[in-house]
Amino acid sequence: MPEEKRSLRGMVYASMFGALTAVGAYIMIPLPPVPVTLQTLFVNLAGALLGGTLGALSQVVYILLGVIGLPVFAGGKAGAGVLLGPTGGYLIGFVVGAYVIGKLTAIRKKPGFIWLVGAMSIGIATVYLLGIIQLMIVAKLDFDKAIAVGLLPPLPGDILKIIIAALITPRLRDHLRL
Repeated sequence: MPEEKRSLRGMVYASMFGALTAVGAYIMIPLPPVPVTLQTLFVNLAGALLGGTLGALSQVVYILLGVIGLPVFAGGKAGAGVLLGPTGGYLIGFVVGAYVIGKLTAIRKKPGFIWLVGAMSIGIATVYLLGIIQLMIVAKLDFDKAIAVGLLPPLPGDILKIIIAALITPRLRDHLRL
């Protein structure tokens, strides 16, 4: 029975972080083709606080909300077509990035600030990698142009979000019971 409760609690937290990622999509600076949003803050927190599997699940929940038609993607977009568009790789990257962050965070029993920054940096680099690959393919951009529009504008904000998430994580982790 305790395993079922823990599993249910984990699912609730995953759903909550999926919803927070959706809220983060509405807090944005609309730079085309890749807007700067607060979504990656919640990707970082989901991975670091929930672990790899539940962190990734939280982002699957977020994507499913958008695929079924709820306007939860950046700019109030919705539908499966967004996954096939220029920014779809970033959305898939959220799942993989949260998983990577969770797995790297779990290597240490109580990871400190530097470890968290490193884990989150690698996780967000994964998001960028998948996002830029799809951006190059769908928007037919060369590598330099894809970096110029898909990495450089959001990078300073993501560095700040990584620092904020690494500061918040230790304060929250002891209060979450999975």
